[in-house]
Amino acid sequence: MAQDLQRMRQGKEELQTGEKQQKGKGQREKKRALAGLFLLLAAVLLLFAARSFPNFATWYSLHIYKALVSLAGRFFGIFPISVSEFLLYILAVFFVFCIGRTIREAVHSGKAAAPLARFFSGLLLAAGILFFIYAAACGVNYYRTSFAEETSLEVEGGTVEELKEACRMLTDQVNETASEVYRDESGQMKLTGDVQERAVAAMEKLGEKYDCLEGEYPRPKGLVFSWILSVQKLTGIYSPFTIEANYNTEMTDYNIPFTACHELAHLKGFMQEQEATFIGYLAALESDDTEFQYSGALLGWIYCTNALQETDYEAYREIRSELCEEAEVDLEANSQFWQKYESPVAEVANEVNDTYLKANGQQDGVVSYDRMVELILAYNRQQNG
Repeated sequence: MAQDLQRMRQGKEELQTGEKQQKGKGQREKKRALAGLFLLLAAVLLLFAARSFPNFATWYSLHIYKALVSLAGRFFGIFPISVSEFLLYILAVFFVFCIGRTIREAVHSGKAAAPLARFFSGLLLAAGILFFIYAAACGVNYYRTSFAEETSLEVEGGTVEELKEACRMLTDQVNETASEVYRDESGQMKLTGDVQERAVAAMEKLGEKYDCLEGEYPRPKGLVFSWILSVQKLTGIYSPFTIEANYNTEMTDYNIPFTACHELAHLKGFMQEQEATFIGYLAALESDDTEFQYSGALLGWIYCTNALQETDYEAYREIRSELCEEAEVDLEANSQFWQKYESPVAEVANEVNDTYLKANGQQDGVVSYDRMVELILAYNRQQNG
């Protein structure tokens, strides 16, 4: 009899302990969910302030974001590989693991409520953390003072004659540098030396000319598995979560110097794509490195001649015929490379990028990349004026 009573007391104590544990888990899940909601709200308020008060966005970029780059950028810059790339793979594996664990626990216990609550509260917390980091290290900068305003560039479109002149100038620059870079047996340009250090040097040199670009830069990093960018037809990407500039190592080599500089421009708070493209163009073109000069000139030539083709086709044909054979080899290799990745995935990625840019104040979406031609024309006017 005494043993039966003892077993009953033990059973009651175990039941009470189990209820306390369940209650404790429930409290933890509520705290995680509330923390996630708080971070999401904080991110929304931060972006609202940046959108509503441009002076705040500029102040934030010059002070808070600059400090983030100095701390996080330097820390993650210690690693020779892209930390953001491997964090993405780890996060994907962990997400699949959590789904599997949730299903297994729901089936084993016969109750889905508790496992699902833990999964979704964790998911909400992760979303809050990621969105807040994005807002703090990227989103606000979309609304800061533009590079054109910082450098007194008067962007007011341009005439067809100005565009023709720019195309001729760039054609001459491409032709002058195309024969000075190293080429393989097929005639394609191949990079020599450490492109990452040279990209930093190019940006630091441009920073001597423009105060808004001065300071140190962490090294840009090529992705180990660049296929993830290639299938999206992306040449590079800025990671706000680790404040890293990443570029596609698979693409034709002449793209890499310009792209590395473009992505580094984002680390100075210039998130508008046409401005980062223009800054990358300037940094490459004004570098002391011939390979960078060729990369910048050829990318600028592509943008400007594409615009000329739409406005004055006969002038385009004339200037196009003046391009040297060496550059033609690189352009053909580039075309063949991207043709391999023509797919619905690339189309979806383009639409997602377009939506993303429009959501961040770039009303032209992916077309905004092409608006760097206006910046080139404005820069030429400024230099010649």
